[in-house]
Amino acid sequence: MKPIFWAVPICALLACGGSGQSGQTVNRDTLTERQKDSILANSKIPNARAVGSAMRAADSTSAGIQRADSVARDTTEY
Repeated sequence: MKPIFWAVPICALLACGGSGQSGQTVNRDTLTERQKDSILANSKIPNARAVGSAMRAADSTSAGIQRADSVARDTTEY
């Protein structure tokens, strides 16, 4: 009966720490968020075109902000 009491904790320790893989590994995705959104926008999933429309709207807004910032920098330098 006593060997069972020793076998259970030993098996539990082996199961928890015996994977053989380092805990330091990082699973990194190679696609950026924009690339993923672009793939989604071109897919045949229902309403996926809305992702493309949102990306175009965000690009337009960003371009407008950059233009306004460049004008503000040009007028405040003097």
